[in-house]
Amino acid sequence: MNIKTASHHTVDSKHASHGGSDQASRLRGEITSIEPMVEPSDRLIMAHDPYDPRYEKIRALRTELLLRRESTDRADIIALLSPCPGEGRSLLSAELAIAFAQMGRPTLLVDADLRRPQQHLLFGTDNRQGLSQAIEYGTKPQLHSVRGLARMSVLTAGEVPANPLELLSSNVFASMIEDWRDNFEFVVIDTAPVKHFSDGLAVASLVGRVLALSRAQHTPYRDMQDMLRRLAATRSQILGAVISHF
Repeated sequence: MNIKTASHHTVDSKHASHGGSDQASRLRGEITSIEPMVEPSDRLIMAHDPYDPRYEKIRALRTELLLRRESTDRADIIALLSPCPGEGRSLLSAELAIAFAQMGRPTLLVDADLRRPQQHLLFGTDNRQGLSQAIEYGTKPQLHSVRGLARMSVLTAGEVPANPLELLSSNVFASMIEDWRDNFEFVVIDTAPVKHFSDGLAVASLVGRVLALSRAQHTPYRDMQDMLRRLAATRSQILGAVISHF
C-alpha cells in the first residue's frame, strides 16, 4: 500500500466535552488484558517485517503525527475516518498502531466500527467480547496483548449491537476514552464509514483529533468533501488527509 499524506486546515476549536455518569465512573481505571495473545495476520506485514521498504510511508505518517502531538503528558488519541467502505481504513489503523508500538510506546488499537468490524480478523481472534459489550453492560474492556509487540493492546469491537451510534455517543464510552488517555501513550481508533453512518462523527467529537482517509480512484470527491464538512460540526482537529493506493 502506498500512502501519501497531505496537511489539511484544522478546525480552530476544542472538541466538545461530555459529562460522566455513575456507571462511567465505575469503569475508570478498570483496564485489563486477557489471554491468549492475538497474532497479527499475514496481511499485517509491518508486524512481521517492520523494515519492509513498502512501509516507509507508514513510518513517515507516524513521524508527522508525532510532530503534531499536543502534549506528552497524556495519550495522543487519533480516530481514523473515511467516507466509504473499501478504502483501507481498518488496515491503516492496524498498521499505524503497530508503528507506534514498534517504537516501544504503550499503544492501544480500538475497533469502534460496530457495523462491520475488521480488527478481530486482522489479529486472528473471535469477536464475542469487545467494545460494544463493555459499553452496553458496563463490563471491563478486555484488551488483547499482541504477539511480538510487547507494548501493543487490541480492543475488538465485539458482537454487532442493535444501537451502535447510541453506544458510541454515551458517557460510558467517553469515560473509557479518558481512561485510555491515562493508561497509554497512543490510541488509534478505527470507525465505520461516514457516508452511511454517523458513528465516526460521534467518536470524533469525543476524541477531538482525526485523520481523514480516502482511496485513490475510489473515493468520490463529493463524499470526501461532505465528510470534511460534517467533521467541522464535531469541532475536531483534522490532523491531515491520507490518500491510500492499494
